[in-house]
Amino acid sequence: MTSEITLFVNPTAGRGRGAHAAQPAASALRAAGFSVRTILGENAADALARAREAVAGGTGALVAVGGDGMAHLALQAVGGTRTPLGLVAVGTGNDFARALGLPVRDPAAAGRVIAEALKGARLRDVDLGRVDGTWFGTVLASGFDSRVNDRGNRMRWPTGRFKYDLAMLAELAAFTPVPYRMTLDDGEVREIEATLVAVGNGSSYGGGMKICADADLDDGLFDITVVGDCSRTTLLKVFPKVYKGTHLDHPKVTVHRTAKVELVAQGITGYADGEPLGPLPLTAECIPGAARVAVP
Repeated sequence: MTSEITLFVNPTAGRGRGAHAAQPAASALRAAGFSVRTILGENAADALARAREAVAGGTGALVAVGGDGMAHLALQAVGGTRTPLGLVAVGTGNDFARALGLPVRDPAAAGRVIAEALKGARLRDVDLGRVDGTWFGTVLASGFDSRVNDRGNRMRWPTGRFKYDLAMLAELAAFTPVPYRMTLDDGEVREIEATLVAVGNGSSYGGGMKICADADLDDGLFDITVVGDCSRTTLLKVFPKVYKGTHLDHPKVTVHRTAKVELVAQGITGYADGEPLGPLPLTAECIPGAARVAVP
């Protein structure tokens, strides 16, 4: 492995924490003997193009500094390659880093973990989801949760997480279950009424909401959580349980394990790692060992 690694930085992550986090992470990596070069990019597309160039050029690792959005962008560069990915998680959610047991909002510690993992070849091959060539590491969301994202993204005020809390209340007032057509592993087509369908490669989204609580990053399968045709009252009772994963015991919730799923529904956008994929229908596949990640 080359001693030159690439720091992939989102300066706006976590309300500016990304820019501040790059320095202690880089210092920890340099102290371990690595040569570090930094990629910022003028925008997401430019940053990704530069990251892909670094991977194609043989960088020893791509180290993403930011939140789940930055991790998602980095996966587009390293997915399907053997280039190690390091995560310096300083965003709002950090669900991918949490699933891997990595330090959160401690960039110096994250830099040390990455350096030790690279020097000791302590790398973990993990599965990724893939939709039409786009990789994702955590959860593909559709239904109530994705409509909250849609509404929150349209709101200019307030800022931060409170915006999505207000969006959730607004969507809750108007929401009705959605007719889905779901096909698992090219099998029987299931016609269902659902509040949401979440396709989990990882266990959580939204900063620790364990929607797919039992998902395993290296079992070659998705955990698909289907929340059925809940009333608003039932949804209000079930939703808080998602933070502990105890919602899976509710009779309106079912879980399927599969390597491939097709979801069809009208008026629903799919989001993966919190990033918009586009409207359903979408087909997601679980690709075993698609990324190599530096871990403790």
